[in-house]
Amino acid sequence: MAPIVQESYVPTLFDDPLHQLPRPPRRVAAGVVHLPNFLGLGEQEALVSQSREIARSVAGTPLAMVRPMVASGQMSVHMLSLGKHWLSRPYRYVDAVDGLPVPPVPDTFLDLATRALAAAGELSTSVGSWAQTYRAEAALVNYYAPDSSMGMHQDANEESEAPVISLSIGDTGIFRLGNTENRNKPWVDIPLLSGDLIVFGGPNRRAFHGVPAVESDTAPLGCGLKEGRINITIRQLTL
Repeated sequence: MAPIVQESYVPTLFDDPLHQLPRPPRRVAAGVVHLPNFLGLGEQEALVSQSREIARSVAGTPLAMVRPMVASGQMSVHMLSLGKHWLSRPYRYVDAVDGLPVPPVPDTFLDLATRALAAAGELSTSVGSWAQTYRAEAALVNYYAPDSSMGMHQDANEESEAPVISLSIGDTGIFRLGNTENRNKPWVDIPLLSGDLIVFGGPNRRAFHGVPAVESDTAPLGCGLKEGRINITIRQLTL
């Protein structure tokens, strides 16, 4: 049955995407910076297309984009590893799987990492201090279907304390930032819209974080995705 719409309904400020409330860049917490609209639609679409081509090139191999198995079961998110392959049981990064070398981190991702740290560094000195020395050694392309989520976890498999760079494309994802001690509150939930960047480092480099929900049907036209969300995370692994 089609939904009933009242004839007297008039769109409001909040219904009109051309008049959204402003979302200025902000320092969320020590070492955590949120930069809305960091990527334009053209760049988003190009990144999705590039990631899709890499995923197709390794489909059917041990490096394929799959839903990993972890201690709590199978993840709902599909993951593609670049630079280094992330494995669970035990958690670790490797250069190859069954003799197949991991696809390199693309130059476009390397450029994004440099730009991201320079921009975020204007709001956080602990992030900006890495801008000149950062090495983008590994990247994960995570695809969230509209019903996907990711539980609270730490990025604790890296030796380096260099910031984690995270880019969002497609449907809005709710990024939940917690504390460095455990998965419990206090939390702060940050809606990440298509094109948004979040960087976390400094005293919150090992903060627990997750994505409890993806808001379906929020991906903008022209971003390269019809539904769901892609999250590209870039990391320096070694000291």
